[in-house]
Amino acid sequence: MRFLFRLVAALPLRAVHALGAGIARLVFALSDGERRRLDENLRRAGYTDRALRAAAIRESGKMLLEMAWVWTRPQDEVVSRVRGVEGAALVEEARSRGRGIILLTPHLGAFEAASHYIGAKLVPMTALYRPPRQRAFEPLVRAGRERGNVRLASADMRGVRALLRALKRGEAVGILPDQVPSRGEGAWAEFFGRPAYTMTLATRLQETTGATIVLLACERLPRGAGFRLRFTPFPDAAPGEAPERRLNRAIEGVIRALPEQYLWSYNRYKTPDGVAPPGGA
Repeated sequence: MRFLFRLVAALPLRAVHALGAGIARLVFALSDGERRRLDENLRRAGYTDRALRAAAIRESGKMLLEMAWVWTRPQDEVVSRVRGVEGAALVEEARSRGRGIILLTPHLGAFEAASHYIGAKLVPMTALYRPPRQRAFEPLVRAGRERGNVRLASADMRGVRALLRALKRGEAVGILPDQVPSRGEGAWAEFFGRPAYTMTLATRLQETTGATIVLLACERLPRGAGFRLRFTPFPDAAPGEAPERRLNRAIEGVIRALPEQYLWSYNRYKTPDGVAPPGGA
């Protein structure tokens, strides 16, 4: 696997994206399950345009191979490919308060590249991650993600304690808020019109530490030109709105700003082991 990653990383980013797009078209043509999930999730979100669907498939492949490129290229090279940053003042303002920053980015765009830029240019960062099922891959994951001022925290109680320590130091933590949590770590809330088991961690961290929540998207620019980061404020809660629905509404806003780069084939609506389905059915 390490050899394959380095083989991909030897290619220019534009070639990596082109190859990834081609592989994704083949995968979705051959996999009924992936294709059905993508089509259903797009439909529920109100997207029926065929051009957007085709773009979402291509971008999913770019995301996959881009991961190898980001993990194996020098960190300063990855950082140098960020061509623009919008809303960085939100991070600076949050950092000035000294209570830490909770950065939320869904499975969208070049999220693997975003943490390296943030750690190198803005604020030390601890990113929550779920160790791979095949433990032999974990050294590869850690070597690719944990560099410079970027540290990792596993998705367990030890990792949560690491996130709390980072926030108390006034640093940033990064979380994929659309990741399906395990039993006892989430609640059912609407996500694009359908109940989804939604993590409660971000809200609990904010309540415990007083940290500022900031939304993040890392846009993948066309033809391998690099990336653009966009920071936006976390929305105020609507009257009577549950924290989990507020979180999902915020994520929906990030996705709707760049729908073709969201991973629509992600199994967002699965019911975790031991969790009663929505409505207790």
